[in-house]
Amino acid sequence: MKVFLPATLDTKGKEFAWMKELLRAEGLGTIVADAGVLGPPEFPAEITREEVFAAAGTSLREVLKTSDRGQAMQAAARGMAALAARLHQAGEFQGILGMGGSAGTTIATQAMRALPIGLPKIMVSTLASGQVRPFVGVSDIAMLHSVVDISGLNRICQTVLANAAGAMAGMLKRPKLHFSGKPLIGATMFGVTTPCVDQARKILEAKEFEVMVFHATGAGGMTFENFLRDGLLQGSLDLTTTELADELVGGILSAGPDRLTAAARRGIPQVISLGALDMVNFGPMDTVPEKFKQRKLYAHNANVTLMRTTPEENDLLGKEIAMKASASKGKTAVLAPLRGVSALDAEGKPFYWPEANQALFSSLRLWMSPEVELIELDLHINDPAFAQAAAEKLLSWI
Repeated sequence: MKVFLPATLDTKGKEFAWMKELLRAEGLGTIVADAGVLGPPEFPAEITREEVFAAAGTSLREVLKTSDRGQAMQAAARGMAALAARLHQAGEFQGILGMGGSAGTTIATQAMRALPIGLPKIMVSTLASGQVRPFVGVSDIAMLHSVVDISGLNRICQTVLANAAGAMAGMLKRPKLHFSGKPLIGATMFGVTTPCVDQARKILEAKEFEVMVFHATGAGGMTFENFLRDGLLQGSLDLTTTELADELVGGILSAGPDRLTAAARRGIPQVISLGALDMVNFGPMDTVPEKFKQRKLYAHNANVTLMRTTPEENDLLGKEIAMKASASKGKTAVLAPLRGVSALDAEGKPFYWPEANQALFSSLRLWMSPEVELIELDLHINDPAFAQAAAEKLLSWI
């Protein structure tokens, strides 16, 4: 078995040479691809920097001529991704491991994101303790914090790199998993809609479906949409559409403007609900933008502050859901839980605000196409009967 190493051998040649030895000691071969431009490589790579930049549609000479490090990094990332996808398709390697600072992380993780989920991916990075979403995206990249800069082989760096090599060996040598051929259904969940989704999942599993639950934290919704777009799911139980509220208002868990579009475009049967549309997500209380300080806020925990959506915002959210659902090429239903859309939205709970919910329901009624089933249930979203209604509606189509 071999590991693909996206490298910069001009600045981190010694470190990559040591990683090669670590992997060799684990019984693994390597394919090193060099994207360095600042000086000569420390050792010869299996894939030269000329080949990397050619794969990006340019040349090393052109990159050097511009003397623009930013452009060079972008070209290196494009070329590395193209090469990684091509070599993996040819069966040349079974895992990928990168290490570096901002440039090395950008180059290596772009290559990782071009590879299928399930292929072992480890990124040792100086940036791994911060915001890693731009690097990970919707992939299954394992980010390992280097603790110290990857510059020289001191005891901390050597220990972390040795752990990375060991982790890669463990991933590659584990027993092969075997899966059932059950059809797949995707569902969306948040902590405040967990009882609903868990109950619906059990009903679907009892009918011999395999259910993948996506946590609606922005990246979860993006991954869910990606699975639908690629045709990996036979049904969509999109009960937690809270990421739409973050996109509209400016919360930290947006899944982008394309959320709630993939199933519609693919014609995949979908049951949509309004889970957690009563809230927008922020970090710790002191990170909430000043313009929202007078809003209804709730400290979910030390790291998460929730803000109640207003009637005006719910009116816009209802219209957005109605328009996106109405564009569907497949069978679609929207289930409205008239007694509350989250665990915090019930009588006596912090986000109970009937007028805000009525704005959401009224907007759905106004804008929904007759082609879409709008099913209003006098239930809370976490009532077992609501979960059963959602699951049975989807089962009736698949």
